[in-house]
Amino acid sequence: MPARPADSRSIDPRLLRAFVTVAEELHFTRAATRLYVAQQALSRDVRRLERELGAELFVRTTRQVTLTGDGERLLPYARRVLAAQDDLLAAFGQARPLLVDLNSAGLGTPRRVLHRARELAPELELMARYESGLTGAAEDLVTGRLDASFGRYAGLDPALRRRLSHQPVRFEPMAIVLPEHHRLASRAAVPLAELSGETVYAGAGNPRTPEWTDLAHRLFEGRGIKVAPPVPLAVGDEEFERIMSKGGYPVLAVVDFPALRGCVLRPLVDPVPLSPVSLVWRKGLTHPGLEALRRAAAEVGAGEGWLRRPVGSWVPGVDLALAKTPE
Repeated sequence: MPARPADSRSIDPRLLRAFVTVAEELHFTRAATRLYVAQQALSRDVRRLERELGAELFVRTTRQVTLTGDGERLLPYARRVLAAQDDLLAAFGQARPLLVDLNSAGLGTPRRVLHRARELAPELELMARYESGLTGAAEDLVTGRLDASFGRYAGLDPALRRRLSHQPVRFEPMAIVLPEHHRLASRAAVPLAELSGETVYAGAGNPRTPEWTDLAHRLFEGRGIKVAPPVPLAVGDEEFERIMSKGGYPVLAVVDFPALRGCVLRPLVDPVPLSPVSLVWRKGLTHPGLEALRRAAAEVGAGEGWLRRPVGSWVPGVDLALAKTPE
């Protein structure tokens, strides 16, 4: 296709958004699903952009879609144009909704940050989803299907971390969920040494939460505590309560884990293990809702002392190193 000068006034931002989404997904069907349009309409928009630019942007075969050299060259420009459009609309109260994964409806830290962000920016739409686990959210973050999430940033694959930014939010004290008939259920707090010989469930086998399982392995190492083998994931409070009532494993949790019938939640001590929680987003993302989330996390965290660590507490060294270098 011969190149010709493009009239930038004729380029509809919708066409650029179609191009960027296909470039991120490298799959027309997935890109169409993400944009809530028919695949045929998306293909028409990409072909129209190619005509207007006088350049072929994708190589399409029956098995794969790849960017051409011109496509690679266009991508950073297109992203900057769309970011500028988002900023312009935001300045006039028309920012697109910001999609935030809170991991689980029962976790208080992300929910409190989101609640405060909504108070700081009531004119914005900050939409929550609950799909559990930072690793599970990370691919959606880097491809733009999701804007922000919360979790243990150090537990992500380094290749993913290079495409993400983070802001430490909290060192959250960890706890143990016990069946109410468990030998340790009567304790006000459970020393880690008392769990020696126990097998504790920490999400092993759940592809959305390997960062949590890794944290458990680091905590239990040398303490005689085993991580429970993979089991089918209990979805919903009712199913969780049913399994625990039948003698399920103790479950590693955090101190604001929701109350469940037939179970007790006890903080872990000696030492107090801390779960590092960060706000995580795609590198280069600009959105007033993200700025509201960052302000809210800093404000609530400062007021509650969320980033202060008790004397003698436990945090993996890799997490402490990354907490000192937020991006």
